[in-house]
Amino acid sequence: MNLPSDFLPDDERSNRTGLDEAVFCESKRIEQIERIILYAVSKRRSQLLTRLNPKTYSSLSDEVRKVVDYEEVSHTGIVGDYPESDKSDQIAVVAAGSSDVGVAREAVRTLAYHGRSCSEFYDVGVAGLWRITNIEDQLRQMSIVVVVAGMDAALPTVVAGLIPSSIIAVPTSVGYGVSEGGRSALETILSSCSPGVVTVNIDNGFGAACAAIRIMNQVNS
Repeated sequence: MNLPSDFLPDDERSNRTGLDEAVFCESKRIEQIERIILYAVSKRRSQLLTRLNPKTYSSLSDEVRKVVDYEEVSHTGIVGDYPESDKSDQIAVVAAGSSDVGVAREAVRTLAYHGRSCSEFYDVGVAGLWRITNIEDQLRQMSIVVVVAGMDAALPTVVAGLIPSSIIAVPTSVGYGVSEGGRSALETILSSCSPGVVTVNIDNGFGAACAAIRIMNQVNS
């Protein structure tokens, strides 16, 4: 298998860190992505693909597309088998609005790829505060809650003020005017008055899931 000259697979990453290498597809050429996928197939190994947009996915050959479990909403693809999720995991992914679901689903798919299950709660932003208080009891049962929010990103602060779980916040680029691009959301989370809220980069559902997996791996070790 001829790989792109600038691609050196890190096949031992999972053994070192507990996390498989993922392939960030957004800036890669079609032929690079195809070779990487076919390499994974040839080695009978699984592969997580992130930021694989629908246009790029549709440009892949029929041979390659048929081996990819693709989800358009999260722009993720999974090659090969991945573990059956452990239903005992106490992880939740919470999204403020329906516009944040793509980032939330990136987190969910990353968790699933690594054999981690989660509960999903969508459209529970603070503009209708009753929506988050309605699920407060369920969230209290969770060890880790990934909270995805754009605009003013107030939701992670509110959730952290209600429950004792570890909170991993994901600011998104959703919003008008000064909110657009996600910088306001990021700065709001970094300025949170609820202690112990940690955050990842803008729109980084993948990174939030990886943080949750690292925590769970330590808890279960």
